[in-house]
Amino acid sequence: MRSFLQLMEVEAGSRILDLGGQPLAWANVSFPLDTTVLNLSGVIDVEAVPQHTFRFIEGDACKLDGLESEDFDIVYSNSVIEHVGDVTRQKDFARAVLSLDRDYWIQTPSKWFPIEAHCGMPFWWFYPESLKQRCLTRWRDDLPAWTEMVEGTRVIEKRFFQGLFPDAKVSVERMGGLPKSYIAWRSKRNDHRL
Repeated sequence: MRSFLQLMEVEAGSRILDLGGQPLAWANVSFPLDTTVLNLSGVIDVEAVPQHTFRFIEGDACKLDGLESEDFDIVYSNSVIEHVGDVTRQKDFARAVLSLDRDYWIQTPSKWFPIEAHCGMPFWWFYPESLKQRCLTRWRDDLPAWTEMVEGTRVIEKRFFQGLFPDAKVSVERMGGLPKSYIAWRSKRNDHRL
C-alpha cells in the first residue's frame, strides 16, 4: 500500500475504484479517500473504515458497464485478475481497466515465489497435476469454498501480464530477493517515472 500511495501520488480525497477489493484493505491509509468498491454479489464486507468514504457496487470487474471514467482518479486492484477465470476473462478484465482511461495499479502474485499466496503450499504451481488434484480432493470436504477459490486461480506470467497492460510499467515486488508479485501501473502524472 505504501508503494501504491507513493508512486501514484495519491492525495486526500482521491477517487479510487477498487476492483474486487474490500474496505479493510484501506484501513492503514491515514488520509481520507473517496473509494468505490466493486465486487461480486454477496462478497463485499460493507463494514467501512471510518476515515474514508465508501460506495459499494455489486458487479463483474470484467464488465464495467455504467461506470464513467471521470468518476475516478485511479483504478486499483490487488490480487484479483488471477481469480476472474480463464485467459479470455483475464483479457476482459484488462480491457475493462484500460477502457476507463485512468491511472491504474493492478497487482497479481508471482508463481515464482516459493509459497503460493492462495493455498500456502510450497512450489504449488510446479506440482504434477495428479498431486494437485489429490490435495484439492482432500481439502474439498473441509473447506469447499476455499478449495473452489484455489481451483479457479490462474496465475499470470510477467510477460503475459505486460501484454495485458501494454502502456504500464510492470514492477516486481520482491521478498527476500524473490519475486512475490507483479504490479502493472500507469500514472499520467508520473509518466516521467515510466
